[in-house]
Amino acid sequence: MRNMLISGLCMILFTTMLPSSSEAADPYVSGLSYVKDSRQVVVVEGGTKTTKASVRLYEKTGSKWQLKRISPAVTGRSGLSFTKKEGDGATPTGLYSIGRMFGYAPKPDGVRTSYTVTNRFHYWVDDPASADYNKWMYDRGNPSFKWQSFERLNHELYKYAVVVRYNENPVVKGAGSAIFLHRWRTGSTPTAGCIALSESHLLVLMKWLDPAKTPKIVIGTPDSIRADLVKSARQ
Repeated sequence: MRNMLISGLCMILFTTMLPSSSEAADPYVSGLSYVKDSRQVVVVEGGTKTTKASVRLYEKTGSKWQLKRISPAVTGRSGLSFTKKEGDGATPTGLYSIGRMFGYAPKPDGVRTSYTVTNRFHYWVDDPASADYNKWMYDRGNPSFKWQSFERLNHELYKYAVVVRYNENPVVKGAGSAIFLHRWRTGSTPTAGCIALSESHLLVLMKWLDPAKTPKIVIGTPDSIRADLVKSARQ
């Protein structure tokens, strides 16, 4: 009887030490505990030799992080890169803040983040030789007279888009520019370096993002995502 009681107590102790089923099954919940000053994190999981990816939305309620949604996505035509360079067709890895939203379509109902309706005078400069490199610019003149390379922010794929605040403060010339979340052309068509989702999934993400919760985005392979989450505790 005494042995049965001891065995029972040991079993209770063991099970109370186990993580919940959701935590045990999720590869990132434990790492998210290192993220400071943010209650929303977008995790983009991809690879260096594939353009297929997933976008996972996590939110902190009280002291617990919960997975809210997983969506299929595509990355740059060169996959992910730990050493992103301008024009390499890769999506940069790392942990970044999420910036403003924009699109040539009107601001969707339910979006809480600052949103700009773009037209033919809005550009994002990706000319490394320019002082405007990796900046949003408004110009009513001929852009080719000012920049050798630029993105038109009324591009067909930018019906809706979210800025990833990559390569800011300071801007490093040639390290890559104009990294956005935007709608995909198809689920098998990679981008030039952005992360793309279906329009319906992109809209869900845009409406879910809450600037009051200081959302962040982490992009990488499973191992690099976990490493960047832990590293965020020291930033």
